[in-house]
Amino acid sequence: MFTADGAFSGFSVDDLDAAERFYRDVLGLTTSRNEMGMLLLHLGSGGRVLVYPKPDHEPASFTILDFPVDDVDAAVDDLRGRGVDTTIYNASRLMPVDAKGVMRGHGPDIAWFTDPAGNVLAVVAAS
Repeated sequence: MFTADGAFSGFSVDDLDAAERFYRDVLGLTTSRNEMGMLLLHLGSGGRVLVYPKPDHEPASFTILDFPVDDVDAAVDDLRGRGVDTTIYNASRLMPVDAKGVMRGHGPDIAWFTDPAGNVLAVVAAS
């Protein structure tokens, strides 16, 4: 019978070791490897994400993982202090971001950044 218990998401990268270093050492997430050697990101409340290698990986052109935060500006400052670029989108009509890479006034404040494989991630104001 179908159930959502234990459901998880996943995405690909071109270099599993680089992804593990980024998610563990830069973002501070708990990581592990499963029996097949694939990377697991452990999120709060028992959530997890499978990160798998793909030789012909193409970065996701959409946000694959959002991190809710109380203060987007503080999170951006923290990420920048860790060497993460949050200005991946230039200010435009569709993505009106400021100099820090934060989009304001079009829903919750949000700032995007990428992992080493080019996948898009974000910090977003928690509601």
